[in-house]
Amino acid sequence: MTEPLLRLSGLTKAYPGVVANKDVSFDIGYGEVHALLGENGAGKSTLVKTIYGLVKPDAGSMTLEGQPFAPQEPRIARASGIAMVFQHFSLFDAMNVAENIALGMENPPPQAEIAARVRQVSDQYGLPLDPDRIVGELSAGERQRVEIIRCLLQDPKLLIMDEPTSVLTPQEVQILFETLRKLSSEGTAILYISHKLEEIRALCENATVLRLGQVVGTCDPRETSARDMAELMVGTKLHVPEKAPRPVGDVILALKGLSAPAPHRFGTPLRDINLEVRKGEVLGIGGVAGNGQDELVAALSGELRTKRAMVRFQDKDIGHLPPNARRKAGLLAAPEERMGHAAAPDMSLTENAILTATTREGLAKKGFLQWGKARTFAEGVIKAFDVRTPGPQNAARSLSGGNLQKFVIGREIMQRPDVLVVNQPTWGVDASAAAAIRQALLDLAANGSAVIVISQDLDELMEISDRFAALNEGRLSSPRAATGLTVEEIGLMLGGAHDMEVAHVDA
Repeated sequence: MTEPLLRLSGLTKAYPGVVANKDVSFDIGYGEVHALLGENGAGKSTLVKTIYGLVKPDAGSMTLEGQPFAPQEPRIARASGIAMVFQHFSLFDAMNVAENIALGMENPPPQAEIAARVRQVSDQYGLPLDPDRIVGELSAGERQRVEIIRCLLQDPKLLIMDEPTSVLTPQEVQILFETLRKLSSEGTAILYISHKLEEIRALCENATVLRLGQVVGTCDPRETSARDMAELMVGTKLHVPEKAPRPVGDVILALKGLSAPAPHRFGTPLRDINLEVRKGEVLGIGGVAGNGQDELVAALSGELRTKRAMVRFQDKDIGHLPPNARRKAGLLAAPEERMGHAAAPDMSLTENAILTATTREGLAKKGFLQWGKARTFAEGVIKAFDVRTPGPQNAARSLSGGNLQKFVIGREIMQRPDVLVVNQPTWGVDASAAAAIRQALLDLAANGSAVIVISQDLDELMEISDRFAALNEGRLSSPRAATGLTVEEIGLMLGGAHDMEVAHVDA
């Protein structure tokens, strides 16, 4: 076919203080797997929201199968054959798979018919899924299958995927790629957004690169190195974090028999975790999503209280202390969910700085907030971590996901913690920003702080960790030196093969 499936011509969209897209033009062919690349804030989200009918462009036009295409809302885009799987899943935990899929339909058929269609599509595309299972009991990979199957039931012409592998295991990534290749072979086009450039190279045949809202280049990822693509995205040489040798000091944080029930029905109980972390050390903790990462962070931050003597910081029992008291003592944490947990969406960056930095940065005096001091602190975070925003007065929700992540991590690092616990520090962050965050964590350790990095990105953990441990069903393996660990050994640890090394306590 000479006419492309989708043609974008001169798309432009501006918001107060920023031009999100400027004269963006490119084509997507039938059955093509096309990557959309760019650093955080480059305009990728605005562009795909325009295609999906969530954003109306200020200028430019689109054609779909040669006909003018200007969806006023997602319902119209879906009816035209555009489907989208968002980075953040929109599912209800207490409902089953079929019920969740019905919620995304304009005129859903009876549940029995939906369940039958889910089974059919599941078998057809190699996406194992039981329509009767409760969503809250599913793994992250299975939840993504729900979203994908919901899209496939629409028989889409174009499937947009935004950071689809950020919460998947390597095995689940392979299943996803096989599905996408099958869809492509059947004529469905894929517009694929990811910061994992090796995945782009393995899957995509064309790539359009955005920088500051404009198209700055195109390439064939199969013939372009990940480093070259990253440097095209940022317009400069890519910095590689330097893991210099550093002295490791005394034990500063110790967990002894840390156990805790699941905080809610779909949570994971912590089971007899024993661990010592030393000053100047980076401890990496890996694990498939849903194996107790959030619960461990909560137990360390003080959001989840524990029994006496289970958590000791600087040789003092702190299991009973709330988060602010632990922050004052020097134990800080940054959770995985940045929007709504790490940051309040409708509050400004200055106000979000106050939420966690008041005690350590002296942002209140005699009961009154020191707004000037808070603004200066927020500006310092923005500058030091290259947060793309007009200023600290902007609301957290106005930032792209990656820029908000930089602000959240920077806010904690700049408080000079004695121990910093971070969960998914570079989730949804571009290659350049990820390198900067990892370097900042290494610098923090070099200055004597202990750093615990919980991540599903094994490459990240191997790059910066001194020791590595794995979480599986709420149990933690014995930490091992990260240097020399093989992929096979790590895979076994993530799958629970370390159980022989630790004591068992049934929840």
